[in-house]
Amino acid sequence: MTDIVERSVERSRVGDEIFPGFADLVAEQIRQLGEDPTRQGLLKTPERVEKSLRWLTRGYEMSAREVLEKAIFDEGHHNMVLVKDIEMYSLCEHHLLPFFGKVHIAYIPDGRIVGLSKLPRLVEVFSRRLQVQERLTEQVANSLMEVLRPQGVAVVIEAQHLCMMMRGVEKQNSRTITSAMKGVFMDDIGTREEFLRLCAMNRISG
Repeated sequence: MTDIVERSVERSRVGDEIFPGFADLVAEQIRQLGEDPTRQGLLKTPERVEKSLRWLTRGYEMSAREVLEKAIFDEGHHNMVLVKDIEMYSLCEHHLLPFFGKVHIAYIPDGRIVGLSKLPRLVEVFSRRLQVQERLTEQVANSLMEVLRPQGVAVVIEAQHLCMMMRGVEKQNSRTITSAMKGVFMDDIGTREEFLRLCAMNRISG
């Protein structure tokens, strides 16, 4: 049977050195685990893994500014805008295992609003990268503040991490909650409490 290394056509070049392509490296990992990458069930696994990981980390090719600026409109609305329960999937940068959950994003406009669909797309920009939940939360909030320039932004992420569920402490029911408060959400306790109360209504009614 043809060796998986011989079938891979993609190589990386640094200077005069040629390094194995992505699929070759996956095949070698399979070997290091004690498996045979040339057996039928694993024959196409390296290519599938490469395709999957490139899809799951496609956020590196996306720009938060480009996503948001496509749908910013002048509007004299000055009350809270909240989009909650945005599905989120990402990869933990420490173990390359998934973490997943929901994102709640609110902002108070200052003469400009953004199309509602752009908030889930903003989450995709940063979640589809190797991540930690804490950084992801801050990146979403900071980008919205920088591009839209609202009075304030609030982001809460509730997630489950397979690196805690499948390995290590193996606690299947644990959740991690992170938050980022900017502008009036940080300065005004009433605004912050309103946001948190609206987020909690999801669990009460659900």
